[in-house]
Amino acid sequence: MRNKKLDILEINISKIKNDILNLGNLRPGSVSKQIAGGPAKKPREYWQISYTHKMRSRTEYIRDEFVAQIKAETNEYKKFKKLVEKLIKFSIQLSKENIEFLKKHEKQSKI
Repeated sequence: MRNKKLDILEINISKIKNDILNLGNLRPGSVSKQIAGGPAKKPREYWQISYTHKMRSRTEYIRDEFVAQIKAETNEYKKFKKLVEKLIKFSIQLSKENIEFLKKHEKQSKI
């Protein structure tokens, strides 16, 4: 006899894995608009992306025509991180439920 909780967790895990497969291009970081120039100069606006990869912080300038694309990629990355967090949470629960199920099943078979 299967535990219903195990089935529900496995379904949730499958859904999350499917959602991960359907993600678009990923890019870590955050996009922000910066303003350069001092009081004597005309302010100049530009876009940049800041991110950390392999323990190194990086900042890159972005052309105006690529801002929408980069924002979409960073949003996909944020979705990815949330999905991975959920996947880990459900996987831990599944492991614990599996162990409990096996313990109960083992005790019942000894009786």
